[in-house]
Amino acid sequence: MAQIIWTEPALRDLDEIAEYIALDKDSAAEKLIKKVFSRVDQLQDFPESGRKPPELPKSSRYLEVIVDPCRIFYRIENTKIYVLYVMRSERLLRKFMLDAR
Repeated sequence: MAQIIWTEPALRDLDEIAEYIALDKDSAAEKLIKKVFSRVDQLQDFPESGRKPPELPKSSRYLEVIVDPCRIFYRIENTKIYVLYVMRSERLLRKFMLDAR
């Protein structure tokens, strides 16, 4: 079983997305946060279940899972999974966004 480690920037990203959604509907923001954490928790047992982000080369060490409207990017190192970045799915990923984290 892998250990999930949320980075501070990734938590801030998720918080910003949830705050924006909460402007219209608090319950939708709460539901999104629960869905994101539930999906990421599944990585403990299935760390390779994410996909390679299509914008990155096949050799990239990054993976992503999608919880609409979010893309959650992570990296596996030994028995640890580092959640690095959470972004809205309509945005385009640039490699430097992940490298900076």
